[in-house]
Amino acid sequence: MPADTLAIDFGTSNSAAAILRDGKVERIAIELGAETLPTAVFFPTRGGGMQVGTVANDALIDGAEGRYMRALKSVLGQGLLHEERLVGGRRQSLADIITAFLTLLRERAEAATGLTLRRALSGRPVHFHSNDATRDARALEDLRACYLAAGFCHVDFLPEPEAAAIACQNMGHPGALGLVVDIGGGTSDFTLFRTADGTPEILASHGIRLGGTDFDHRLSMAFAMPQLGLGGELRREMGPGRVPIPRAPYVELSTWAKIPFLYTAKTRRLAEDMHRMALEPQKLARFAEVIEMELGHELAFAVERGKIAANGGADGHIRMEFIEPDLKVPLSPDAMQKTLQGNRHALGDAAAETLRKGGVDADQVGRVILVGGSSLMGFVSDEMSALCPNAELLRSEAFTAVVDGLALATAR
Repeated sequence: MPADTLAIDFGTSNSAAAILRDGKVERIAIELGAETLPTAVFFPTRGGGMQVGTVANDALIDGAEGRYMRALKSVLGQGLLHEERLVGGRRQSLADIITAFLTLLRERAEAATGLTLRRALSGRPVHFHSNDATRDARALEDLRACYLAAGFCHVDFLPEPEAAAIACQNMGHPGALGLVVDIGGGTSDFTLFRTADGTPEILASHGIRLGGTDFDHRLSMAFAMPQLGLGGELRREMGPGRVPIPRAPYVELSTWAKIPFLYTAKTRRLAEDMHRMALEPQKLARFAEVIEMELGHELAFAVERGKIAANGGADGHIRMEFIEPDLKVPLSPDAMQKTLQGNRHALGDAAAETLRKGGVDADQVGRVILVGGSSLMGFVSDEMSALCPNAELLRSEAFTAVVDGLALATAR
């Protein structure tokens, strides 16, 4: 692969970039003082251009007027990617916004390195979409098109867990069979490898569309959304009887990528109608407040903070005082574990499928290497230890192992 190739880990939650210079990985501070930046954007209502990363997060937290977006990667391969909407004072699609994000990343990398970077080696999940080969292929082509529109002349792709295997191949006992477990914001990926002659031999890779944003979604639906009316009932407009409160708007409100598209006149009318017919009007008033004041992302961050606290072993809360004074919901470690049990089993099944693809029994795996921000969830290490009882459990650089491996792979 030619020199001056930019390695990019474009993630659902965080992104990173690096180059290989004089045989060494050089991570690029694409955000001031940081080797990673949140994959988030903010468009101020009064103009001023797209803000990215921590600046975008801060604008949301500080209550600035504008449109905030996160988890852009999760819409690749879907029709939503190409729908044009009024964002930042002009009509543009999410594909346009991803392109603008990648353009900014390239420009910052060029400014930091002094190089002209027109070739990219990008990470990709093993599967963008589980069990849908057509949509999976479309997602890759969508991402390729965004890179080319962002000013790159050529882009290659490498599965993210295979990149992590390159970076982490010497962790633990190099001769032991290794299983990379890469749990990101939107996907979970697995690579089985052995090290031979100083390079990892990839035996099998597998992945599913499940990640940290899905953990947030499930916790939000179980704990936060009932406080906004989910699970309640409405009186019928005509005649006696009751009907369940529709589930769909709550599903979208608890899905990072779909939150910005709920703020429409149609949804506001729905909120008003539900409040009028609700048996528990106070809860529906909260839902209407979230839609009217566009508080969906603040709510998603509150759920995420509650998840992180519970993962640390503390009895915490999902704090929603920004909706109503003193509104909060307890979230204990045990309650979180029980709610996410299905996700845990799905990860275990996917890891086991990787071993089956590689023709390896679980007790032959000598090291399990955890990668990705969501691999820090305690149930992930518990599940992998249960699956591979003889393996040494190792933690890599959670947020940079993939980009390090991509940079090393540019020397191939």
